[in-house]
Amino acid sequence: MKYPDNILEVGSLLPDYMGFIFWEKSARYFDDVIPDLPKSIKKVGVFVNESIPVILEKTAKYDLQAVQLHGHESVEFCQDLKNKMDNSIEIIKVFSVDDTFDFEVLKPFETVCDYFLFDTKGKLPGGNGTTFDWKVLEKYPSSKPFFLSGGIGINEMGAVNEILKTNLPIYAIDVNSKFEIEPGLKNIQLCGDVTMQRLHQNK
Repeated sequence: MKYPDNILEVGSLLPDYMGFIFWEKSARYFDDVIPDLPKSIKKVGVFVNESIPVILEKTAKYDLQAVQLHGHESVEFCQDLKNKMDNSIEIIKVFSVDDTFDFEVLKPFETVCDYFLFDTKGKLPGGNGTTFDWKVLEKYPSSKPFFLSGGIGINEMGAVNEILKTNLPIYAIDVNSKFEIEPGLKNIQLCGDVTMQRLHQNK
């Protein structure tokens, strides 16, 4: 999210999480004031190879409830960050996935983050707007809950509903670029459509 009015519009749909990117090279870079949102929405700060002091400063400044690490952060980095943060703040470690992804790399991160997030491997750390082959998740060896991300739009909702029927510990579906008018500006109509679709599926 990037624009205050749009943040409030999307906030009215009560998503579980709302992301704010603090990587300056991103077209979605956030450097504004977050308007008051419903308490049920967790504000997520997205960081790419950022220093721990900066992450802590942004977390306090914007009252973040979760931190998403979208770079090459090590196990030691995640542990150090976890030790220095309030226990209530969730740590989400992102991994870029393609057909050759080795799930063994996840094991050391099991105890230093709350969730994994699987995004599509591409030129950018995230926001590439494409999906990876979800069949690779059949090899997922862990019970750690994860966010499914990468190019998910209205046209992928059927596939999303199918994968949610599996035994995979999918905790959340991360949507972004396919719901945008431009980087950081969400199409409220599309967001509302998918919200209604999910509510219908959950009945």
